[in-house]
Amino acid sequence: MGSPQGFERVALVPDGRERLSIGGAGAVLSRFVKKVAIVAYEDLGTEAIRRLEVEDFPAIVVNDCHGGDLYEEGMTRYAR
Repeated sequence: MGSPQGFERVALVPDGRERLSIGGAGAVLSRFVKKVAIVAYEDLGTEAIRRLEVEDFPAIVVNDCHGGDLYEEGMTRYAR
């Protein structure tokens, strides 16, 4: 599933949770990134898979490993 308009996916992490942030905020969020390492597909350049170590990263858990989906929950809760 894609992200809602105005938001962007930030990271999928080993604990099974996906982070979400407001679109266009990458420059601001980059200050929370403490370390970056390419873990796969280095030959793809900017599309390579990277491991990011972050500190105090302001994002919302959107999808979890238990099937929780904040997009769906929000649409259901606030549908008219």
